Amino acid sequence: MERILIISGSKSDEGIVKKAEDVLKSFDIPYRSEVASAHRNPEKVEKIVRESTAEVFIAVAGLSAALPGVVASKTVVPVIGVPVDSALGGLDALLSISQMPPNVPVACVGINNSKNAALLAVEILALKDGELSKRLHKFKENLKG
Repeated sequence: MERILIISGSKSDEGIVKKAEDVLKSFDIPYRSEVASAHRNPEKVEKIVRESTAEVFIAVAGLSAALPGVVASKTVVPVIGVPVDSALGGLDALLSISQMPPNVPVACVGINNSKNAALLAVEILALKDGELSKRLHKFKENLKG
């Protein structure tokens, strides 16, 4: 049973997904990763979202970056979008994810910054998980050097 579900729009996003997975592993958070394109296989995206037990979704997408918005339209679970530098330096994906229409919120991190997406997901989970909150505080303390 995953607490976080990472969905990427393409197999080519694998390196970006791995960075998020590494963060989630370091916090010992159950997660699952799937590849499903909002354009090429919208039925698969819908099924994945509908059947997931995740408390947070991370959606990784480039170019038109429709995936985070499509995921958000199918759930009331928080969605974090990770824009991918596929073209135009990733600016096209960043703008697509950050400019969602009213009533379809998606949090957006920096281009290719799946590590921050995973950390934001951990922070969301830590709001209701005292043990995870302690580990997150320790992590932040260690950043101070």
